[in-house]
Amino acid sequence: MHPIHELAAVLYPLPEPGSVTPDDCFDDAREQIEVLRKQYADNLDAAAMGTDGEPLILALEQARAQKEAADRRIRLIFAYAREFYPPRRYPLRELGEASGYTTSGVTAAYGEQQIKLVQSQIHRAPRRSALDGDPS
Repeated sequence: MHPIHELAAVLYPLPEPGSVTPDDCFDDAREQIEVLRKQYADNLDAAAMGTDGEPLILALEQARAQKEAADRRIRLIFAYAREFYPPRRYPLRELGEASGYTTSGVTAAYGEQQIKLVQSQIHRAPRRSALDGDPS
């Protein structure tokens, strides 16, 4: 098997028997994963040829970019949950448990930049002015 296809197999593992519900969808699930593997391998191969890059290094760079994008989304969700979400302000403990952050990590993860970005997307002011000093 070609290394790009092996990498695709690592990143898109086939489902195990008994892991798909209902059982009669198992073959469809395997087929979908095979399609994802082929698409991933084809895209990675094309990117490597187009940039003369090493496929494994490109895969790591893509994974890092996805990780950074996920981190940005988490920070925006924190800002929304703490500063905008009606009808209540989510407790730090609950957000920390759901995200894998500590409670202090939640408060440190977002700031004015994220609050302003959320505000610009939902077109309303944060509830922050009414809640300043609330440590929950």
